[in-house]
Amino acid sequence: MDVPCVRVAPESGEATRTALADADLIDDDYEIAVEDGWLYIPVIDPDVVRDILEDGDIVSRTVAERESQTTPADLLAFDPTYERLGKAALIDEDDPERARAIADAILESDLPVETVLNKASKVKGETRVRDWELLAGENTEVVHREYGCEFLLDLAEVYFSPRLATERHRVAEQVDAGEHAFDMFAGVGPFVIPFAKRGAECVGVDINADAIDYLRENARRNGVEDRVTAINDDVREVAAEYDGWADRIMMNLPHSADEFLESAVTLAGEDCTIHYYDIQHEDDPFGPGEHAIRAAAEPEYEVTVETRHTVRSYAPHELNVCLDVRLER
Repeated sequence: MDVPCVRVAPESGEATRTALADADLIDDDYEIAVEDGWLYIPVIDPDVVRDILEDGDIVSRTVAERESQTTPADLLAFDPTYERLGKAALIDEDDPERARAIADAILESDLPVETVLNKASKVKGETRVRDWELLAGENTEVVHREYGCEFLLDLAEVYFSPRLATERHRVAEQVDAGEHAFDMFAGVGPFVIPFAKRGAECVGVDINADAIDYLRENARRNGVEDRVTAINDDVREVAAEYDGWADRIMMNLPHSADEFLESAVTLAGEDCTIHYYDIQHEDDPFGPGEHAIRAAAEPEYEVTVETRHTVRSYAPHELNVCLDVRLER
């Protein structure tokens, strides 16, 4: 069967393969092939591949199926639930024996995993971190890659969700070089770093000092430290220093972003886009956020909701949503 492949010269093959692997775009069901002086790398989601591809063409090609790899489910009597974050696997199990069995199966499988962590608490506190039980590996620090960016982070010290990679990419694609982008709750930089890589001038603020340390390190790792200003503070204490500065504002604090809208309006320039994240009941997931934004910004700004986007299901009958809102003075 023909599958989409990136065709690239062998001398560029490793760099291209690494970039595709970092973005989790290689189709592992098929073998990488070499033929007629070209390297053919099977991929999933060709449209996303085109967005990040620096070298090579996408062609349809018949390639050999890969021999099946051993999965954790092959070693257990059930299909375990886990998330991948770099070379770590994250599980959520209350039963210690079941957690141990899943961890052992993950390590014995063909997954490229070195660390297994079990959630030991809910997300808590002002810095939104949780406790972890280390079942395998040396510590809770991981390196995560998505869409060509690399993030170093310690899960025990900072908040990070791998599930939001697609959403972060959706927003990053809207960013133009030369923009002023302000992330009010920046964390380790999952929005700031891709924005800066697209040429934006970025300010990231977070109340978690560890997150800001990682943000600075991640800016360095990704070669954008000259376009990133990282500030450890409550954004409400910082906003006046950037009065009218922002062309784009990130507000990814979905349980309480409405408490910071006054500061967002202070930050907004003459024509500014706000990405406002919220968690609401499925009966009216967008209404409360839109009402709060209009109450904070009008009549100083004309408010236009450009996108009403459902990010994911958060809980029974609750949705995590994003409003892309344009403010024009």
